[in-house]
Amino acid sequence: MGVGTGAGKGVAEGRVVVVTGAGRGLGRAHALAFAAEGAKVVVNDLGVGLDGLQGPDSPAGQVVSEIQALGGEAVAHGGDIATGEGAASLVSCALDSFGRLDTLVNNAGFLRDRMLVNLEEDDWDAVMRVHLKGHFLPLRAAAVWWRAEAKAGRRVAARVVNTSSGAGLLGSVGQGNYSAAKAGILGLTLVSAAEMGRYGVQVNAIAPAARTRMTERAFAETMAAPAAGAFDAMAPENVSPLVVWLGADGSAGVTGRVFEVEGGRITVMEGWRPGPTADRGARWTPAEAGEAASKLLAAAESPLPAYGSV
Repeated sequence: MGVGTGAGKGVAEGRVVVVTGAGRGLGRAHALAFAAEGAKVVVNDLGVGLDGLQGPDSPAGQVVSEIQALGGEAVAHGGDIATGEGAASLVSCALDSFGRLDTLVNNAGFLRDRMLVNLEEDDWDAVMRVHLKGHFLPLRAAAVWWRAEAKAGRRVAARVVNTSSGAGLLGSVGQGNYSAAKAGILGLTLVSAAEMGRYGVQVNAIAPAARTRMTERAFAETMAAPAAGAFDAMAPENVSPLVVWLGADGSAGVTGRVFEVEGGRITVMEGWRPGPTADRGARWTPAEAGEAASKLLAAAESPLPAYGSV
């Protein structure tokens, strides 16, 4: 059976989906999974290495060929989505190729891991650029089109899936730049969900754990493939079913949420919530504030440790 064919329609049938960083790893798995459920896919990949430097050729076309060989529809986009021009051309590629855009999956990223005292400014800026600007600019370009569609009276049932990380939720030793960027993506997700809901746009985020070029070196033992025949909990294909659901019509009403997803486990993350509180109705002295804070900490839940700290 080919992609998007068979007796029943797929859950993403007819939707036009853009996936950034889709040449390898999680992005490739997402693109193939959407195509298998009937979506038309724009496969974006700049074709860079783990450090964000240009490679000899982009793998986006290879993923497009895989989808087409299975009977699906896909086009490649090789632009730099961390630039305004590249992000605009990404949306234009979907519109020119398929006439519309329904789902944006922001996935592109790379690592420049260093302990904080050794982290160079260029390494900070490069990671912020690809993760934060690489989420913001495609999201803004897509949101402008969706808002115009809504204002023109056309129905919009748009979906955005952003890619954060456990490093963004808890922090990760040796990944100050990456952790900060991934935490920023969570904030962007919450704001865009609140702002864009009126136009029919839902925005959610995932914090996946899977074997990719970024993780198989940094967490080699955890990411190792299992023995033959055993469930491969770290396969990137395990993450994609949730992404497809979030990017399809069936997730109607779900927005502003963050999901951890790993292997066969899906967790709704509940984020920052007020814990123990003291309010004296007047200004504290430093000593009084310290005494009050100590009592509150004793009554509070202990925080989870950053990755790599224990």
